[in-house]
Amino acid sequence: MKISLLTLLLVSTSAWAETQTVTLDIPGMTCAACPITIKKALTRVEGVAIAEVNYKTRAATVTFDDVQTNAETIRQATGNIGYPSTIRVQQ
Repeated sequence: MKISLLTLLLVSTSAWAETQTVTLDIPGMTCAACPITIKKALTRVEGVAIAEVNYKTRAATVTFDDVQTNAETIRQATGNIGYPSTIRVQQ
């Protein structure tokens, strides 16, 4: 069965979206309230589905839609609120 070009164009790009996960190192977390602030900033990034921030490990794990955002934008979100981060792992 042949699929026409028009049919392909009508298919939403979200059909090709993939869920990605990135882990950020955030060494600037100095108190138990820091993860709350960081999580709030991360979940405000369009496309972020889940943000888990751990004070003990000074890290955040973020699951996102790669059509709507990317790891660098997520990393910048922490820096924009005063918590510079680096990308440890991206899956």
